[in-house]
Amino acid sequence: MTRKPILLAPLAALALGSAAPSQTPDILSPLFAADQGDARAAILVEDGRVIAKRYAPGYSDANRFISWSTAKTMTAMLVGELVSDGKLQLDAPAPVAEWRRPGDPRAKITLRQLLNMASGLRHSEVGDPVERSDTNQVLFVSGTAGMAARAINVPLEAAPGAKFEYSSLTTIILAEIVTRTLTPSRDPRVRAAAYRDFAFERLYRPAGATGAFLEFDGAGTQIGGSLIHLHLSDFVALGQVLLDGRGAGGVQVVAPDWLAFMKTPSPRKAVYGGQTWLNHFPDEAVGQPPIASMNGHLGQYVVTFRAKGRDGQEHGYVLVRLGNSREDRLHEVEVAVGKVVKAVTG
Repeated sequence: MTRKPILLAPLAALALGSAAPSQTPDILSPLFAADQGDARAAILVEDGRVIAKRYAPGYSDANRFISWSTAKTMTAMLVGELVSDGKLQLDAPAPVAEWRRPGDPRAKITLRQLLNMASGLRHSEVGDPVERSDTNQVLFVSGTAGMAARAINVPLEAAPGAKFEYSSLTTIILAEIVTRTLTPSRDPRVRAAAYRDFAFERLYRPAGATGAFLEFDGAGTQIGGSLIHLHLSDFVALGQVLLDGRGAGGVQVVAPDWLAFMKTPSPRKAVYGGQTWLNHFPDEAVGQPPIASMNGHLGQYVVTFRAKGRDGQEHGYVLVRLGNSREDRLHEVEVAVGKVVKAVTG
C-alpha cells in the first residue's frame, strides 16, 4: 500500500491545544484519587477535542512517559503495514529462518498466532522470584545484546495455536520480523535506522505522534513489547489510530481490515485480539461500550471506544491514564478507569 505525501498538523496543535478542557473539569478525578498510587497524567478526548486533561505535580506536556506494553499494539500496527504491502502474510508460517530447519515444529507458527499470543513458545512473562522471568532477564539482565535471538531460540511448550500465553518476548519477535523484512543487514545501526524510518513514515508521523522515542537492543532490534517513550499527546494520537485507523488530518494510517483483525477476539483469549486488549473494566462493566485498549505495566492505559455521549449522539473517545502504580493497586486503577468511561456514556 502506497500513500501520497501529505502535510500534517501535529495532534498537539490539532486537538490538545485547540480547546480548553471543557464542561466536565472533574471527570478525571477518579484517576487521581488517594487509592490510585502514582498517577502521573490523564486525558479524555471526544472526536479529537479535549474534554479534560490533568497532570500530577511535576509533570507537563514537556515530559515523555514510558510505554511499557502499550508498545505491543504499536508494533502490531507496523506489522499490519507490511501485510498491507504484501510483504508479510497473516496465516503463512512466520518468516523466522531459525525455525525453518527440517523437522523443527516451530516452523508451523504463523504470524497470526504470534499476534494473538498463541505461538506455543516456552516464554515466561512473570517469574518467581520476579527476576527469574524470561522477560526480565532478556530486557534488563543477560539478553540486552540480542533480545530477539533469546526470544526466538526457545522450544515449544504447546502446539502452535493451542494456548494463550501473554509474552513480551513474542512481541520482540514481531519487531524482529519487521526489521528482517525491511533490511537484510546485520549491522545494528542499519537495522535500527531502517525500523525507525519505517515506523515514522508509516505510523508515528501520519498519526501525529512525532514525539515518540524508540529504544533498540544491541543488535538493532526495536524493543517493541515495552520500551517506547511518548508525550501524552502522542499516546492520544495513537489511541485515535486504534479507534478508527486515522491520524492527523483524517489520513488513513491503519487499513480498516487490519484494524478489524486487531480488534477480533483471539480463539484462545476472548479479551485479547491482535496485540490489543478488548476488555471491560471491573465493577463498571454493566453497560460499557466495546473497548479496545493498549494496556501497559504499572498502570498505562490507552482506552478507545465509541458510544453515545450525554447529548445522545455517538462519539469516538480516547482516554489515556499514565502512572507508576504497583501491581497490587491496579484493580483500583482499573475501577477508576471504568468510572470515567461510565461518566462519559452514562
